[in-house]
Amino acid sequence: MKGNIEVFHYGAWQPFLSRGLTSSFWTIHSNTVINTWLIMALFIVGALIARFLLSYHQLSRFALLQAARSFANLCEQTLGTFIYRHFSFVFFLFTFILCCNVLPNFLPHVGEPTTDPNTTFALGLISFIYVQFYSIASQGFFGYLHEYITPFFVMAPMHVISKIASIISISFRLFGNIFGGAIIIQIFQMFKAGSLVLQIIGLITGLNIIILAFFGIFEGLIQAFVFAMLTLTYIALGTQTEHGE
Repeated sequence: MKGNIEVFHYGAWQPFLSRGLTSSFWTIHSNTVINTWLIMALFIVGALIARFLLSYHQLSRFALLQAARSFANLCEQTLGTFIYRHFSFVFFLFTFILCCNVLPNFLPHVGEPTTDPNTTFALGLISFIYVQFYSIASQGFFGYLHEYITPFFVMAPMHVISKIASIISISFRLFGNIFGGAIIIQIFQMFKAGSLVLQIIGLITGLNIIILAFFGIFEGLIQAFVFAMLTLTYIALGTQTEHGE
């Protein structure tokens, strides 16, 4: 129906339809996949441009290095020492999620992949697996298991639930905020679409830019940063016995 909010709409691919597997578990959201791959392509192009600027443009090189240095300082303060592999992983998460949150606002007919809970859950799962892997590498397998029975063995189920809850928390925090921002932007666009006067007022007052800047750009930046910092905090907690390399 015309005028409906389309954030809820996902195209569907059912690759196992011929085998009778038609449940939502076996359904692929085509819009999300296409948008994600498009963002990934732009992300790679942006990385190549950044590499070119680092090589040939001193001013851009200074700005890019300052941004990376600031993030590296945050990692060092959180972890207690600078560890390159953790820095590169968290920085990649931040920049990728930032691109997913912000770039679609400037691309027609492209939606934020992070408005799909499958995307944010996948990101949360990647973060979780990375943290658990390096927690085991840092503490040793038995040291890692000991965490689950501290201070008493009966606390093990609670620790397991806490670990699982961290995936849900980090995933749905990102999804909820980006999805909510997308809804607000669409409601605003629908509200002013039926009136030329409202469109002119929005243009003259700058309200169009304010709504887009806050809910489309600023919120996307904040949520990418929050996701990255939570991941970094989990890494610090899981590898607290690890020292500089």
